[in-house]
Amino acid sequence: MERDRRPAAADGGMAVMNDLSLRSATPADLDAVLAFWKVAAEGTSISDDGDGVARLVERDPAALILAEREGALVGTVIVGFDGWRCHLYRLAVHPDQRRRGVGGALLAAAEERFVALGGRRADAMVLDRNTSAHQAWRAAGYEPQPQWSRWVKHLTG
Repeated sequence: MERDRRPAAADGGMAVMNDLSLRSATPADLDAVLAFWKVAAEGTSISDDGDGVARLVERDPAALILAEREGALVGTVIVGFDGWRCHLYRLAVHPDQRRRGVGGALLAAAEERFVALGGRRADAMVLDRNTSAHQAWRAAGYEPQPQWSRWVKHLTG
């Protein structure tokens, strides 16, 4: 049976694509998300802890989009908008679910949210060494900008 193919609504509402469901994370999801990132995400972040993800969900309840298939978490993306720029983080798909439309569905939902918020260009944080991700980002229409470098200063120990 074919179901609704719309991506997640900008307000965090539920959407279904075939057997893939997209929704915004809730505080009850945080432990599962952190465990998922250990399996599916490339690298770690200083914010990969319960407090960091809880702050994200509290500040912007629609920012962390989850993809589920048959009740299991199969993908995530953080859709950050600061009122000026659109930023994508933590696009992660479970290794067993890659090349099955999960990443594309998450990016479509993210882009829909950005447009609804008035965003005009999205950027993504992608590790240079993550070449399989490069293919996925290019397939979604993104391209690297070699003239930019990321500069970082950790604010906490």
